[in-house]
Amino acid sequence: MFLAPRWDKIGDIKGQQMGVYFIAILGLNIVTGYTGQISLAQGAFMAVGGYTTAILVVEHGVRDLWTIPIAALVAGVAGFLVGIPALKLSGLYVALATFGLAVAMPDILGWEKLDAVTKSGHEIQLFNSPDLIGKGFEDVEFLGHTMTFTRATYYLTWAIALVLLVIAWFVLRGVPGRAFRAVRDSELAATSSGIHIAAYKTFAFALSAAYAGVAGSLLVMAVAFADPNSFPAKLSLTILVGAVVAGLGSLWGVLIGAAFVQFLPDAAVHISKAQGVPDAVYGAALILIVLLLPTGFAGGLRRVFSPLTTRLYTRS
Repeated sequence: MFLAPRWDKIGDIKGQQMGVYFIAILGLNIVTGYTGQISLAQGAFMAVGGYTTAILVVEHGVRDLWTIPIAALVAGVAGFLVGIPALKLSGLYVALATFGLAVAMPDILGWEKLDAVTKSGHEIQLFNSPDLIGKGFEDVEFLGHTMTFTRATYYLTWAIALVLLVIAWFVLRGVPGRAFRAVRDSELAATSSGIHIAAYKTFAFALSAAYAGVAGSLLVMAVAFADPNSFPAKLSLTILVGAVVAGLGSLWGVLIGAAFVQFLPDAAVHISKAQGVPDAVYGAALILIVLLLPTGFAGGLRRVFSPLTTRLYTRS
């Protein structure tokens, strides 16, 4: 009975973090799953969005909710700038170049010459800020209902995730989506069809980075601080794992990918806390999924149900 509030709070925190992963993986799926560009810089773009929110709230007194679209814009511009030189690269070379940015980002945030902006890597505290929802600890009132800070950030994250999912669906089902898939399948054929390869590739990078910027902004709002350690290079790899598990080119599968990267490490710890065992369990589970479901959960389910859907289609 007395543990219920504690477990509710933990559930809200885990759920909110899963929502952050969902948004970041959704963005990565746009640039990797639909245009075929392997980007490993999502963690870096999350850092751009997260620090944008932290700086605007702490230094300029901007309401946290208003910083979210600004974080998306700033990260989107960063993604566009990264996408320009990436036009000259392909395949693994794009992956290596973008991963280099993810590796360098913590050091960039700690650079002394950026002290006026990033505090040279020192933690930027949003806790108790009047411009942060509930100041990071107070209950929040919304439409006559009172909820905890963690519950409020949980609902906010998933509400924004739903909106971004709908936006992604419209974009990918429209002209941009068809152009993305054409570029992914054959750049030569896409060019002969009149598709501007450079424009759509950089747009995909910018849109993907904007999604990562939103994820980073929501992460900083939830933990009420920003520092370089919150955005390690490992974060970009984790997001890529989520996208692969989900199934590249799948929107609804992103939910499974986000759940995988959020909850499997916790499950691995429950198996054994001995040194190295949780990582071994996580790695073994990932290898098993790649072997059994090379196209991710979404691709696996499509293969399972394709005979049924084909039969229904032929009957109709």
